[in-house]
Amino acid sequence: MSATTRRTAALLLGAALVTLSATACNSTGGSSVSTEPKQSAAASAPAGGKPAESKPTDAPKVAKLGDTIPLKGNDPADTADVTLVKVVDSAEPDNEFIHPADGKRFVAVQFRIKATGKKAYSDAPGNGAKVLDAQGQAYGSTVADTKAGPSFQVPANIAPGESALGFVTFEVPKDAKLDKAQFGLDSGFAPQTGQWKIG
Repeated sequence: MSATTRRTAALLLGAALVTLSATACNSTGGSSVSTEPKQSAAASAPAGGKPAESKPTDAPKVAKLGDTIPLKGNDPADTADVTLVKVVDSAEPDNEFIHPADGKRFVAVQFRIKATGKKAYSDAPGNGAKVLDAQGQAYGSTVADTKAGPSFQVPANIAPGESALGFVTFEVPKDAKLDKAQFGLDSGFAPQTGQWKIG
């Protein structure tokens, strides 16, 4: 076996081990859906530092339009604060060549991503975004620009401490009643997904 062949085999084995390690971490650590907005943690702490008494009637905080959810990636150094900024239903395509299929409509969802970890955020944001209807049916993003505003650059490269704003477009049935939006780091393969109520 030549040195080049051995080096190639070692690289392939290393890549396979990294993939297996990431899969093992996700399967043992599990995944979670975070619905609590970032500001609610500070708002729930009363003046004086004493914890508030929990009441059975108190409903958990649920993130909605305008709220920010802190998210974690597979790498501990990869974290981001993601804000659901705007939802434009029945968004018009920005050119005459792209249209939703018959019986469908475009929905443009604007997110703000702030890289809060030690690593830069570098990903295709549309890969980790989806919308869900009232029945729980999920719809992934589609490659289409609309008049709602500019889409994210792909890949989006955001330095630590900085943020980027962009739309992600979804093609959904005309009669679908959208209820939630979701976003996850690492193209949606991170152990944590943020969820916002939009319906």
